[in-house]
Amino acid sequence: MLVLPAKSTGCQSTMCSTAPTKAFRNQNYQELKQQCLKEGRLFEDPEFPASDESIFYSTPPPERIEWKRPKELCEDPRLFVNGISSHDLHQGKLGNCWFVAACACLALRENLWRKVIPNVKEQDWDQKRPEKQAGIFHFRFWCLGEWTDVVIDDRLPTLNNELVFCHSNDRNEFWSALLEKAYAKMAGCYEALDGGSTAEAIVDFTGAVAESIDMAEGKYSHDIIEQAKLFEDLLKVQRRGGLISCYIKPTSARDFEGQTAMGLIMGHAYSVTSILMMSLGKRLTTFTKSKKLFMIRLRNPWGQKEWNGAWSDASEEWKNVSQAERKKLGLTVENDGEFWMTFEDWCKNFTDVDICRIVNTSLCSIHKTWEKKTMRGKWTKSTDPWLNRSGGCSNNKGTFLQNPQYVFDVTKVEDKVMISLQQKDQRIHKKEGMGDNVVIGFEIFKVEDNREYRMHTLKIQEKVATSTYIDNRMVFLKVVLKQGRYVLIPTTFSPNIETEFILRLFTDVPSKLRELKLHKPRLACLDIFYGVPRRVSQVKIHAVEGLPSQDSQGGVNPYVIIKCENKKVQSPIQHGTVNAVFNTQAIFYRRNIHKPIIIQVWHSRLSSHRFLGQVLMAASPGDPTGLQKLRLQGRGEREADEMPGHITVNALSSDDLAEL
Repeated sequence: MLVLPAKSTGCQSTMCSTAPTKAFRNQNYQELKQQCLKEGRLFEDPEFPASDESIFYSTPPPERIEWKRPKELCEDPRLFVNGISSHDLHQGKLGNCWFVAACACLALRENLWRKVIPNVKEQDWDQKRPEKQAGIFHFRFWCLGEWTDVVIDDRLPTLNNELVFCHSNDRNEFWSALLEKAYAKMAGCYEALDGGSTAEAIVDFTGAVAESIDMAEGKYSHDIIEQAKLFEDLLKVQRRGGLISCYIKPTSARDFEGQTAMGLIMGHAYSVTSILMMSLGKRLTTFTKSKKLFMIRLRNPWGQKEWNGAWSDASEEWKNVSQAERKKLGLTVENDGEFWMTFEDWCKNFTDVDICRIVNTSLCSIHKTWEKKTMRGKWTKSTDPWLNRSGGCSNNKGTFLQNPQYVFDVTKVEDKVMISLQQKDQRIHKKEGMGDNVVIGFEIFKVEDNREYRMHTLKIQEKVATSTYIDNRMVFLKVVLKQGRYVLIPTTFSPNIETEFILRLFTDVPSKLRELKLHKPRLACLDIFYGVPRRVSQVKIHAVEGLPSQDSQGGVNPYVIIKCENKKVQSPIQHGTVNAVFNTQAIFYRRNIHKPIIIQVWHSRLSSHRFLGQVLMAASPGDPTGLQKLRLQGRGEREADEMPGHITVNALSSDDLAEL
């Protein structure tokens, strides 16, 4: 078997989270511990008692459970024995392989597990000072954007003096059992952890951004080019501290936890413990390169049952690897649930992958950094359309725009954007017969460059991206967007569903993400002097054609300016073309409805800018709303003169300020 490098030890410098934490159920660890020490008693958690209600809500265990403290199970209990490792974990009598796989991933990253298991030395048993032990521990989880501190006592479920649920190889190591208990407390009971997603647990441990990949949909099983792209992406995720897990989707309920011919378990979560390019054979000379093979290492949370194909523990293929390379990898033959396979075989055998990215938002980093904006929100229902915020997906045309709306800007010519939408964990409601995730997703629209109020109809706006709609806790999308303003609408699939969510947006440069709350402009004091807005008008510039050449190469650098009263919107500059395509939108709340909207075309030069023509639009509610191709005209005294070129535009207006 290939063994991981030496365990991360619990005595290295700590890297605990400095972010403020919220006490789960208002239980303060230090206060409770000091109270127990003062009274000379061991802590017994009234919020998660050592009783059946903490074990199950529907299916009682076949035998009577006894709750015992680690001191009753061994003489020298420890949080860690010789440090922490993914080999410490074994799944117990609970269908939570997803949680155990997440713990195995967590154990690979000291900077991450120290946030979840804080103050290790202070919490651990001290054989020299047993009076300092009060039978109380605490763990931290990232819950909907907040680090939450969960306090537990150390009474654990046992049968015949053996731990029932998650446990370690070493009888006196208890970090995994205690961590599982804290997680079960948040979920309401142990049974509530039966079935879940590894990505969800990893996000709860780290605050990572989770992306789920369907291997069949991505053609990874047979497309070598796509396999190479995925390998590079996963290698980058691993190198930057991210965590990865995978599983094989059963073809039917009968196949759940069934074993494939190659030894893999269906419907079962595996943690990815390493990804690398492995050298084969020996280099013939200093100037020749040895062959490289894309490899991936996995771990089965059961601690047994491994891949039996190429590159399995005792396979012939390992003879092609030099002794130095094998020593470097720590190759030993042992049925401990961890195994290697080629990346190609992995792509062919696994159906789903969860990638949890630790997104770098540091100001000082040699790697790419991201600008992050976070918004907390709720889907809430109301019979009043202006107050309803649970309109369902875009299939519900009458209510879709009643959902929360968030506006952001892309200020670069083009920017890669990552969006993560996460709903509140429902698992704690399983005791009441509920607890399932709701189907969620989001849509993104390119809107007017100056929009500051909620959208009420979709007319000139362009839908540019839609996430998957799925009953996962997290939905993720990566998309490249062009310069402009966008509105993101997170929704439940069906209307009238209430729950909380958190929206995270990652961009290369600041996005100014914010919620659109107002339906129309508020009345202001200056309206007494200038008048109140009486009409709303939308304008969209599609194209400019037939412009006169402005340089020796026959080109033009055109851009457009849309003016209304004292407001204006300017498009990006196009370069070297007499026929320019635009997608520039503007919205105006007009006080003087008799004053036309002016659309001007200009040529950009280094020294100065040259006017190329304009059109005037009354933009009244009764005007045509379709595309109009208008001839450019002059301005000032030459306003009636025709100038070379046409502009294609459409405009809509309404005297109801909350219609558009």
